[in-house]
Amino acid sequence: MRDLSRIFKAYDVRGVVPAEFDAEIARLTGAAFVRLLDAERIVTAHDMRESSIPLAAAFAEGAASQGADVVLAGLGSTDLLYFAAGSLDIPGAMFTASHNPAKYNGIKLCRAGAAPIGQETGLAEIRAMVEQGVPAGPGRVGTVTSSDLLADYVRHLHTLVDLSGIRPLTVAVDAGNGMGGLTVPATLAGLPLTVVPLYFELDGSFPNHEANPIEPANLRDLQAAVRAAGADIGLAFDGDADRCFVVDERGEIVSPSVITALVADRELAREPGGTIIHNVIVSKGVPELVTERGGIPVRTRVGHSFIKAEMARTGAIFGGEHSGHFYFRDFWRADSGMLAALHVLAALGGQPRPLSDLLAGYGRYSASGEINSEVADVVAAMQAVEKAYAPHAADVDHLDGLTISFADGSWFNLRPSNTEPLLRLNVEGPDEAAMRRLRDEVLARVRGGRES
Repeated sequence: MRDLSRIFKAYDVRGVVPAEFDAEIARLTGAAFVRLLDAERIVTAHDMRESSIPLAAAFAEGAASQGADVVLAGLGSTDLLYFAAGSLDIPGAMFTASHNPAKYNGIKLCRAGAAPIGQETGLAEIRAMVEQGVPAGPGRVGTVTSSDLLADYVRHLHTLVDLSGIRPLTVAVDAGNGMGGLTVPATLAGLPLTVVPLYFELDGSFPNHEANPIEPANLRDLQAAVRAAGADIGLAFDGDADRCFVVDERGEIVSPSVITALVADRELAREPGGTIIHNVIVSKGVPELVTERGGIPVRTRVGHSFIKAEMARTGAIFGGEHSGHFYFRDFWRADSGMLAALHVLAALGGQPRPLSDLLAGYGRYSASGEINSEVADVVAAMQAVEKAYAPHAADVDHLDGLTISFADGSWFNLRPSNTEPLLRLNVEGPDEAAMRRLRDEVLARVRGGRES
């Protein structure tokens, strides 16, 4: 029996091709997926990686062997796959390794209506079937047909954000050679926008930089392009275009917490009193603003499965994460980098001020961004930090890792990686100096193991 624990992650399947993840595993996963859900019809899409087409084809073969009809949406972003699973009301599979290097690939799975599948919601059962052998199908082999859903996806996005009447804007966009190179031109066509394109060529070898905009180094080309073109805004997408990062007209990176606050403000104006989800890493300025606007802020653990589950439980209209994932109730509670980008463009184009002025009221605190530290003993390091800071804290909680808040408004969250011997630190303070002080102190304890 094969042990697939290395590639069946918390939320998806992901590994090096073909050493860890190959066509046979994809075929068996397709069969197990259909068998678990007793699905009569499913939809797939894939990114631009060289391995994506054969892996998606093998998955479709396995799904059809269990009697399911398969709709191949072809090249698409992950949020296009969510649109397909939502609008067609059938389960879906997206072939992508998101921002990972070219040698990786994977599958993101969802139920009908784009409901996520993770370890606790079916992925463990799929893995068990793949490891032990998927039983034979019912005899009937399903059909496999192709369907181009890009135009329908674009039309749906435009029903969710009103872009009529926006002023002309110059928009620099870095697609990172990922799927934004397909979806951005289609989505922005016909709008009064002058697009300055960077790396729109679909190339899964990522020849220019990693398609991971959470790393500041991967935004440098976009920042330079914004300044050189005198652009009003810069947008950066990750490899599968489900995340979006924003750069203002000065070429400065905008925190995803600020974008969360802006979109929350817009959604609450449309639906007063609504619930907004934010994870433990998002700036405390977000729940403050939501409360001021008459909404209900709800705090969750990091990760799309937690966000989506809480949105379903509370009926939340919107959710945001520090990582550039933004979730919309009217998009089947799924995350869409493109939909978030349209909200920002609508807000910017609907008034005369530059983006930095528009966003000034949403960025209330100074944040460190996420800082990773490799440690020999994650548990011991976390315990040492809690022992040092808890006696002086205004609040300590363990919703997701360790969050310690102080009377001056500063706070930090320290949480372990799910897959590596890393601790991830996020710090926020009332100003830059306070944030830097606390950041440097906590990092010294994490990395140096100092005693209090």
